[in-house]
Amino acid sequence: MSAKAIIIGGLLTFSACERKQPATTAVNNSTEPTSFSQAFDKEDFTMPSKEELREKLSPLQYKVTQNEGTEPPFNNEYWDNKEAGIYVDIVSGEPLFSSTTKYESGTGWPSFYEPLEPENIVEHEDNKLWMTRTEVRSKHADSHLGHVFTDGPAPTGLRYCMNSASMRFIPASKLREEGYEIYAKLFERERASEKSNDS
Repeated sequence: MSAKAIIIGGLLTFSACERKQPATTAVNNSTEPTSFSQAFDKEDFTMPSKEELREKLSPLQYKVTQNEGTEPPFNNEYWDNKEAGIYVDIVSGEPLFSSTTKYESGTGWPSFYEPLEPENIVEHEDNKLWMTRTEVRSKHADSHLGHVFTDGPAPTGLRYCMNSASMRFIPASKLREEGYEIYAKLFERERASEKSNDS
C-alpha cells in the first residue's frame, strides 16, 4: 500500500468522529446534578504493567487505551446503549460519564455533553493528522478515551466523543453491587422525576 493511501485512510478514520448531523436533544434532560463524591479510591489504585494490561484487556481495548487507537463507528459496544447507568475507565474503574448526559450525536460513538466526574478527565491538545483537536484521557489510568468537540447540545455545547473500548458500563441496577452506590442517588431522583411528570 502506498504512503498516500495510508495517509488518506488515516484521515478518514480520524475525521469520522466529526459530527455528521446536528446534535439532537440529549437522551435525558434531567436537571439533577451529576457530580457526586468519587466512588473510585485513587489511593488504592496501582497502574498495571503493560504485560498485565495485555492480559486484562482485549486487543482492541489495549490499542485504544494505550496506543490512542479508534474503534469503528456504529460497530462498538455502547454507541447506541440507552440503559441507565455510568461509564467507568476500563483500566482503573474511575467514574467518567453517566447515561444522564449521553445523547445521540449521529457519529456512531458514545457521546456525552458533560462528564460525571470532571476531575477524572484530562484534556490535551492533539495535532495529529494536520488538524488540532482536544484529546480526552482519564486522570489516574491515563487511558485514551477519545476527543471533545464544541458542537454538542445545551447546556454545555460540548460533545465528548468517546471510544466504547475505553470504558466499562455499569447499569444503575448494579451500582451498589459494584461499589458505586453513591451514584445510585442520581438515578433514584431521575425515576422520581419521571413518575412526577407522568402523574
